[in-house]
Amino acid sequence: MSSIVLSASAATPFGTAIVLVERPRRSYNRPMTEAIAFDTHRFVKRLTDCGFTEQQAETLADEHVALLNANLATKADIAAVKADIAKVEAKIETVKADLLKWMFGAMIAQGGLIVTLVKLL
Repeated sequence: MSSIVLSASAATPFGTAIVLVERPRRSYNRPMTEAIAFDTHRFVKRLTDCGFTEQQAETLADEHVALLNANLATKADIAAVKADIAKVEAKIETVKADLLKWMFGAMIAQGGLIVTLVKLL
C-alpha cells in the first residue's frame, strides 16, 4: 500500500509550489512498549460504534500505537539520558579542577613576576 505524502516545497516564478511524492507506507505492527497503556480494542470498538469501518478503526489504532511508540520516552530512555547527564557533569567537574589548577599556577607566577619587577625598580 502506498500513500501520497508532503515531501518538499519548491520556489517557482509564480510562488511556492508544494511537491507531493508517493511513498510506500510503513507497517506499524510492532508491539507497544511499556511507556503507556493504550487499549487498541476499546479504541477500535468506540470508533466502529461511531460509524467507522473496522478497517478504518484498526488503521487508526495502528497509527496511534506507532505515534506513541515513536514519540514517548520509556524508563530506559530516561535512564540513558540521566547516565549521559552524569557523564557530562563528571567532565565538567574535571574541567573545573583543571581550570583551578591553571588559575592558581598563573596567580603564583604573576605574583612572582610582580615581586621581581618591584625589586628591580
